Amino acid sequence: MEITFLKSAFQEKHYPPQDKPEIAFAGRSNVGKSTLINVLVNRKGIARTSSKPGRTQALNFFYVENRFYLVDLPGYGYARVPLEVKKSWGKMVETYLVKRTNLKAVIVILDIRRDPASGDKDLLYWLKQYGVHVILVLTKADKLSKNKGNARVKSIGIQLEGLPIDKPVIFSSKTKVGKEEIWKRINGIIGT
Repeated sequence: MEITFLKSAFQEKHYPPQDKPEIAFAGRSNVGKSTLINVLVNRKGIARTSSKPGRTQALNFFYVENRFYLVDLPGYGYARVPLEVKKSWGKMVETYLVKRTNLKAVIVILDIRRDPASGDKDLLYWLKQYGVHVILVLTKADKLSKNKGNARVKSIGIQLEGLPIDKPVIFSSKTKVGKEEIWKRINGIIGT
């Protein structure tokens, strides 16, 4: 798969042209956004990963197959950065989500082992309000047995009841389960 890191952007004037569809990745700090991108595109390290929460501090744009952009958004929630930095991330992400007319969907990533936090729910309600399509991905599925994983999917579904979210994709970066389903949904949205 041909993928190129295009640029990091902190302001709207730094975004690439709105000439291709975009799929953004959002989630709490350290939930596995960058790892998910790396697995999807079969490239280790294209999206930088770290055990330290808060590594992604800009909007990182990747150009895929000369067809569309993937956008890695800064994480929210727990990150060891100053409060002022966290606030600037929120404004930066909101500006991006509101103004990108070529944004086709946001892949919202949750850790299957954790209940959705207030930040997760706020993001999902906000995306609903603005009519942005959501692909919900539950990561770290390999950390649970199949039965516990199914129970967690049910529990998370109950907690997110009332939101227009399709059935979540269960994903593991180790086993690659869910990878094909995520690509199927992305391709269905961008029309390829």
